[in-house]
Amino acid sequence: MNLDARALPVDTDLPERPGYRIKRRLLGRPLVTDQLHEQRLANPVAFGVLSPDCISSSAYGTEEILIELFKGGAGLAAFSLVLPLTGVILGILLMLLFSYRQVLAVYTKAGGSYVVARENFGPKIAQIAAVALLIDYIVTVAVQVAAGTVAVTSARPSVGDAFGHHGSLVLSLAVLALLLYGNLRGIREAGKAFAFPLYFFITMAGAVIITCIVREMTGHLDGVPHHIGMVSTVKGHGGLVEGVTIFVLLRAFANGGSSLTGFEAISNGVSAFKPPESRNARKVLLIMACTLAFLVGGVSWVAHITHATPFGSGYPSVISQEGRAAFGYGAVGGTLFYVLQSATALILYTGGNTSFNGFPFLANFVAEDRFLPRQLTRRGHRLVFSNAIILLAGISGLLLIATNSQVNSLVPFYAIGVFTGFAMAGFGMAKHFSRTRDPHWRRSVAINMTSGIVCSIVVAIFATTKFTEGAWVIVVLFPLMVFALIRLNREYREEAEVLGSIRPEVLTKQPNYTRHVVLIFVNELDLAVVRAIRYAQTLKPAELRAVHFELDSLATRQLQENWDRTAQTVPLEIVDVPDRRLGRASLELVARQTAMPGNHVTVILPRRGFSPALGRLLHDRTADTIARIVSRVPRAAATIIPFDTGRPEITTLFRSRPNGGAALQPASQVRAFARPGRNGETASSRNPPGDAYVADGCDAIGGLVPRVRATVTGRIHRVQLQPLANTPMLVCEIVDQTGGLELLFYGRRSIPGMVTGAKVTATGLTQSHHGVLAMANPKYTLIPR
Repeated sequence: MNLDARALPVDTDLPERPGYRIKRRLLGRPLVTDQLHEQRLANPVAFGVLSPDCISSSAYGTEEILIELFKGGAGLAAFSLVLPLTGVILGILLMLLFSYRQVLAVYTKAGGSYVVARENFGPKIAQIAAVALLIDYIVTVAVQVAAGTVAVTSARPSVGDAFGHHGSLVLSLAVLALLLYGNLRGIREAGKAFAFPLYFFITMAGAVIITCIVREMTGHLDGVPHHIGMVSTVKGHGGLVEGVTIFVLLRAFANGGSSLTGFEAISNGVSAFKPPESRNARKVLLIMACTLAFLVGGVSWVAHITHATPFGSGYPSVISQEGRAAFGYGAVGGTLFYVLQSATALILYTGGNTSFNGFPFLANFVAEDRFLPRQLTRRGHRLVFSNAIILLAGISGLLLIATNSQVNSLVPFYAIGVFTGFAMAGFGMAKHFSRTRDPHWRRSVAINMTSGIVCSIVVAIFATTKFTEGAWVIVVLFPLMVFALIRLNREYREEAEVLGSIRPEVLTKQPNYTRHVVLIFVNELDLAVVRAIRYAQTLKPAELRAVHFELDSLATRQLQENWDRTAQTVPLEIVDVPDRRLGRASLELVARQTAMPGNHVTVILPRRGFSPALGRLLHDRTADTIARIVSRVPRAAATIIPFDTGRPEITTLFRSRPNGGAALQPASQVRAFARPGRNGETASSRNPPGDAYVADGCDAIGGLVPRVRATVTGRIHRVQLQPLANTPMLVCEIVDQTGGLELLFYGRRSIPGMVTGAKVTATGLTQSHHGVLAMANPKYTLIPR
């Protein structure tokens, strides 16, 4: 027996990429998957994270109604018309509350109207809801950030003028960058930062509404002074307002529909709640709806009694004028006014954060259904969907730039996506209840069908009344995006069909060739080619030669001279390519070789890696192109050997330990060597990820030797099924902070709970297994996660 076996070490000198070191410094240490449950949100924090978009719309919903009424010539009558229009909007809010409470009761997985539509109408129809929600989230970020900037400039107009004509845009983009950074650090940390502004705004806006109502009842409320030319008077006529057409009222109602944006955020992010998810989400939804109804109704009522008028420049805003009417112009009143504006700006800015929580979850589900790229399903450094977060911030930033951060220019893009999602949820739930016929199913069908029909009417109104103001972009883009998602899904399905068509005889068929021919395609002699030659020699082929396709005679002559001068042992073959069709020449050469009986050809392709930014611009991808062509030839394969020109070759060995151990450390536990920082700090000393540890009362794996009875506790890093003759053997590698050890279970193919990431305590006699420390058939106890 080999008594020199050692535990697997945990410390190596493998360097980390500079990009990773920068990301770690900016975002903090990476989180392991087991910590995902810690990112769940309690109800108060969930309310703060998921509700700001919906609640903050009360800050500008009333103002958007008044803008359209004044533009349509309503004049002072606008302050009377705003109340019934607000009442209609609150009625729709009530319908949505009933509908979405049923959504949360039935569908406890995040996705909202997309999941409802997919389960009831199929995946293709569900893409209508997917596109609607994706557009809604993107526009929401832009609108909320732009509206927050308006709140800042309402309090301090000099801020908007600090950067000239684009001052508001610069401020909006800076805030968007902060939202991006906060969300890349993780949901829980973003929730802690973004929950406070919601409660702050509710407190201040509620104080404005209550103060104005009390002052009106006591006769001490002064109206807002109007500027000449801002308000035109109109006359009543037959119970209607002369000059105010139905079309104007519909436009004002469409603008006011922006007050309901963000209402679907809770259903889209239900999986972020702590268990029981459905019950907690329904509680928060009810609280959010009641709060929104109070604020929207209150702001409209105060506008009605104070005649707070929207300005063409966008500031001061209606709610800021109401704040002046409530608090006055004294020292205390002025202070409270600035506090109100601070709360409004914060809630509007953080309202965009709702999309940063909902958009990644939605994109993940759509991508899991193979209607969006798979990259959107991957969790990043801090267990968030980083790719989706970055994509959302990028598109929203472009939208802000295109509209110069003007809220009124963004509103036409807004409500079509929002109410399309509402309609899909209503129709989907109606079909669900008509199919399942649960108790009171007729009432549920009526509620959801009414919600779907009303929301569809709102979409039609908005598309018609706002078509010339920018809604045409959404009307045109919407079906194109639905078609693009369905086309992408068809591509994924065709790929899966090709890759999954494995016949049993393919798996059991043994290779039938007697000669292995290896060809190394070279264009010059450099370190990349030398590495490829070394690799090819390890294959021990029957025939090995380098091949150069001559496109330039001078380059060919230079290559031959270098080949001779360096005394290469591999023969060099020159192939003439007069028509410069490199791919075709490669195909013909490989086809000729495979045509010989018993031949199997492997083509080795050196590929030089360059910097990601300039490398793709300055260099082509010839190796990838040739590999695709060669792979189509029967009995031929292509192997690409990468060589990174921007990084030195890793030649360092594993850091030695007291017991002399040396073996590859699992990737999740590597404490990588990095260049020392200003205080001598290295990457390996900065809180390595993972939760492997040396438990109390257990032996350190790194200090064990063979033929010792020991008890160890560690995290399962690797699970492997190894056939031993005709008897299977399950191998589990566990690690703690000092080293790694293999647990060998003879005759077992699997053990319930013995999976990667699980924690286990094992007791047994240590031994050597292929030079690595191991325990055979130990007693074990799985530690609950």
